[in-house]
Amino acid sequence: MPQNTDTSYEPVLSAEVRAALADGLPVVALESTIIAHGLPRPRNLRVAVELEEIVRSAGAVPATIAVLDGQAHVGLEKDQLERVAGDPAVRKLGHRDLAPALALGASGATTVSATAFLAARAGLRFFATGGLGGVHREWADSQDESADLRLLARTGITVVCAGVKSILDVPATLQRLETLGVGIVGYGTGRFPGFYLSSSGQPVDWTAHSPEEVVEVVRAKEALGGPAAALIVANPVPEADQLDPALHDRVLAEALDACRERGITGQGVTPFLLDQLMRRTEGASLEANLAAVRGNVRLAARIAAAAAVR
Repeated sequence: MPQNTDTSYEPVLSAEVRAALADGLPVVALESTIIAHGLPRPRNLRVAVELEEIVRSAGAVPATIAVLDGQAHVGLEKDQLERVAGDPAVRKLGHRDLAPALALGASGATTVSATAFLAARAGLRFFATGGLGGVHREWADSQDESADLRLLARTGITVVCAGVKSILDVPATLQRLETLGVGIVGYGTGRFPGFYLSSSGQPVDWTAHSPEEVVEVVRAKEALGGPAAALIVANPVPEADQLDPALHDRVLAEALDACRERGITGQGVTPFLLDQLMRRTEGASLEANLAAVRGNVRLAARIAAAAAVR
């Protein structure tokens, strides 16, 4: 693996993103893990292009983020996007992986934590993703918690998402976010979304009903100052596109039982559960995931565009 001889390690902005930031135009950060590791080929590239087009159609500029040959990129050119989608050697990079990846010349797709960090470092204010990581079930025994939470607790970016992955301990995750000082605003809902599901059944304290209201929350947060922390805009997947709740609950319960029977623990739990959901719902969970991502990307672009005109 070649070492990176550029010791600055500053993210490289695409020409489109650089021009947009210079002109005060709205920009939306997009993660690349869903492209490299979340979808089958060649559909992953089609979805990547589609998500960027959704951002543009709402009047904003997309900034898909990845690391290529030891260089962080904020905004990808066509050939770079194709490489992330098509190269099986592309790694999965969380925030803690960025330093070794840059120093050792690696290439990787960025998770929520890495994307949020690099986006904020580049001066981006808005980020769209599917679902966040969080506190895992049986945390008292495993101490397993996503790196997303601590990173968002010290990164002042607005994240539009469909809640946290429903395979997690949602109440414990919400409590952890409160402890860390990460704000949550439900978008058009008083219930925290359940990723594949429109509602997790857990309440949210605050609700915004328009992109302009979200922008006002962001402006107030920035004006107040204080410790940097993210604002989560929890945007539910439409009920018509959600995974059937009864099917979701049955498959998840059976998958959790299978985990215990097979002795699967730690980092192996999440991919096993997600794979079981996809297989045993015959792909319906994947379609619900994509519906949520599309909605989040569209909303993030609308919020970014509203912020740019104020």
